[in-house]
Amino acid sequence: MDEKEKAKKIIKILNEIYPSAPVPLKHKNTFTLLVSVLLSAQCTDVNVNNVTKDIYPKYNKPEHFVKLGRRKIEKLIKSIGIFRIKAKSIYLMSKQILEIHNGKVPKTFEELEKLPGVGHKTASVVMSQGFGYPAFAVDTHIHRLAQRWGLTNGKNVVQTEKDLKRIFPKKTWSKLHLQIIFYGREYCKARECYGLTCKICTTCYPNRKKSIITKKA
Repeated sequence: MDEKEKAKKIIKILNEIYPSAPVPLKHKNTFTLLVSVLLSAQCTDVNVNNVTKDIYPKYNKPEHFVKLGRRKIEKLIKSIGIFRIKAKSIYLMSKQILEIHNGKVPKTFEELEKLPGVGHKTASVVMSQGFGYPAFAVDTHIHRLAQRWGLTNGKNVVQTEKDLKRIFPKKTWSKLHLQIIFYGREYCKARECYGLTCKICTTCYPNRKKSIITKKA
């Protein structure tokens, strides 16, 4: 089975299970989506949503977070991992958006990635889910699944992103990114499937006998 055939089968399975793929991080606008994606590093979406549900009704613009200052932001997000680093990033990011972008979240990868605390993956999520631009945000989970499914050689997330963009049609990227995340959480878990039991693994590799050891991103 070649890559393109495999891709078609994967898309078909994912579309059957997840015909729609809602954005898992709750937000009020593009800026709060950006904040939530920053907060989600090394943290579950559920935990982020639990924290932000009490923040966003009151604080949802860059000027709000600049006015709060780092210490108050820390107090608001203290139940989230590495909260001090994230509070600093949110404060400096908000300040830069106000000073350089007139309070609007920039709409290009280049400008987004110049914001404090914003890497390529975060920028990809915002471009895709915030602005509707085709992007394929690859995190450690998608990197792991792409290896299990034989879609990448597993060197790093940069290579995985290139491979996935080459294999899958551009129009599918934004939805597919979310579908893969949902599928990985529910069916192809790191410590349960091992590349042997879920529908996608058994479809792509019906004769596989040994568990797949994935390379870390």
